[in-house]
Amino acid sequence: MFRGIHTSTLDAKGRLGLPVRVRESLNGVSGADIVVTIDTQEKCLLLYPLAEWEIVQERIQQLPSLDETSRGLQRLFLGYATDLQIDGNGRVLMPAMHRDHAGLDKAAVIVGQGNKFEVWSEDNWNTQREFWLTNNREALRRASGAILDVRV
Repeated sequence: MFRGIHTSTLDAKGRLGLPVRVRESLNGVSGADIVVTIDTQEKCLLLYPLAEWEIVQERIQQLPSLDETSRGLQRLFLGYATDLQIDGNGRVLMPAMHRDHAGLDKAAVIVGQGNKFEVWSEDNWNTQREFWLTNNREALRRASGAILDVRV
């Protein structure tokens, strides 16, 4: 559903301009209604169309709340979830605490991940991409081998 890498910028008020392709993809699923939350494993944000978010939220709510790890995930992932609207100019006002988590200041990278988009600061994306390409080469090779059975 959502794929590709797109570049964008944030203005002085913290509004992220969504590229036309990203906007069209999101609008096709749930109109201008989206949800943003923090990624609990990386310094980026997760941007879901509302319809997809509701599926994810239901799954996370079903985790056992007495389990410490599950409860932590619920607190962070659901606690930071914020309903947003794409404005008439194709921008989204990103909350300050979300921008702080991801290190978003000016330049941003939006990465399609199937059912959602990741939003990275350009610096964090470049650093992490280089790490994945150099330090995780063997793990990437194993993962690539695992998908060879998938019919393309």
